[in-house]
Amino acid sequence: VQLQASGGGLVQPGGSLRLSCAASGLTFRDYVMGWFRQAPGKEREFVAAISRGGGSEYYADSVKGRFAVVRDNVGNTVDLQMNGLKTEDTAVYYCAADRSARNLWLEEDKIDYWGQGTLVTVSS
Repeated sequence: VQLQASGGGLVQPGGSLRLSCAASGLTFRDYVMGWFRQAPGKEREFVAAISRGGGSEYYADSVKGRFAVVRDNVGNTVDLQMNGLKTEDTAVYYCAADRSARNLWLEEDKIDYWGQGTLVTVSS
């Protein structure tokens, strides 16, 4: 199983970035997919998740209204569109796959597979 994240980079406050995660080696539609992030000196935290069919989403309060998660069950990808970026969004972002999740508030210790992480830096 491989989750390949891409799309990170440097962006100014108020800007936008789109992260993408390509999955292979698993039955993608069987997994709730999500994004976590880890800022320098902090623990990894949940950001967003999307249901297996893509009809439901859930966001951390800190990104609600600014970020949007979408998935493509044909192409086996999950994207995170990030708008209105703030300096506090600076972090390494990880995509995650959870096969047994019963809700969209994903728990780090129950994640089956992790992507390698992609760095997002929000700075002027």
